[in-house]
Amino acid sequence: MTAIHDTAIVSGDAELHESVIVGPYSVIEAGVQIGAHTEIGPHCVIKGPTTIGERNRIFQFSSIGEEPQDKKYAGEETRLVIGNGNTIREYCTLNRGTTQDECVTTLGDNNWLMAYVHIAHDCRVGNEAIFANNVTLAGHVDVGDYVIFGGFSGVHQFCRVGAHAFVANNCAVTRDVPPFVMAAGQPAVPRGINSEGLKRRGFTTQQIRNIKDAFRLMYRADLRLDEARQKISEAAAQQDELAIFAEFIESSERSFIR
Repeated sequence: MTAIHDTAIVSGDAELHESVIVGPYSVIEAGVQIGAHTEIGPHCVIKGPTTIGERNRIFQFSSIGEEPQDKKYAGEETRLVIGNGNTIREYCTLNRGTTQDECVTTLGDNNWLMAYVHIAHDCRVGNEAIFANNVTLAGHVDVGDYVIFGGFSGVHQFCRVGAHAFVANNCAVTRDVPPFVMAAGQPAVPRGINSEGLKRRGFTTQQIRNIKDAFRLMYRADLRLDEARQKISEAAAQQDELAIFAEFIESSERSFIR
């Protein structure tokens, strides 16, 4: 039997795997699906349509799957989808999507959200990201894999943060942050490459050197943007680790930090 505390309220139209644990005074409404071995702490509110995968831990006072904080929202059926193995600490808020985008907010696998993190409507978060306390993503933000956000940092709506990037504490991201880049300041500016993070994830010394060279081409070589892009694309043809960097700067619509 699912371990539901006597004081919890779970809708008969919610679908919980038999191994799910639900703490005291939590409320789980209709349209919620929760996978195996997920733990819901006390005083959480989860609204549907929301899908939560396996082995997640959601701590007390979190609000999951609430309506988007968007004045254009008019009650349409939109969704929140959470993957597997995530840790969502106290007072986190994750909102459903809107019809102005793809109607869904997504959080991938094995992400670590510390207290008071807010992930707004229509955000798309990848895997293995770390959000320190009070990080805020506005609507329609894309976050790649292995991104680290320092405490109290914020990302403007429609921005992208590329894989393996590092966003410093109290940083205000108003344009895209390319993969591998360390961003700091208000507004955010590039400070270098997240070398330590890359070492921890198994990048070789040569790969990190290649990424640093691409960073220098983009930010230190006094080249025009089209010239830097061309040189990085040429390098990426021989250095696979640069592929995501080259693709990101080519596809940026909002512009990226410079």
